[in-house]
Amino acid sequence: MTVVDLRYSAACLREARRDGRRPRPAAVRRRVDVRSRARAGSRDRWVSWAAGVEEGRARARLRLTLEAIRRTVNATTGGRPAVEAADALDVAPARHRRGAVWQY
Repeated sequence: MTVVDLRYSAACLREARRDGRRPRPAAVRRRVDVRSRARAGSRDRWVSWAAGVEEGRARARLRLTLEAIRRTVNATTGGRPAVEAADALDVAPARHRRGAVWQY
């Protein structure tokens, strides 16, 4: 299979910066051998199954993180709620279904 892609070379970027214009990408052709037929069949449910598993794991991680934040906020420090501690905690966004599509 031949894959055509557009890339910027370092020389192209230098030249564009020197001339004060936008760089022009050059077409790059690559020849690749495909050794697996992943997602080739329309009835193949493997990717959707793997994405569902990954989505469940991502939601579980998000639930555990939010539960830890809730516990921290509801905890008391010296008789007062520890609401200020919630500002230091960070919640990473859940990446639903994206990992499985590229992983399998």
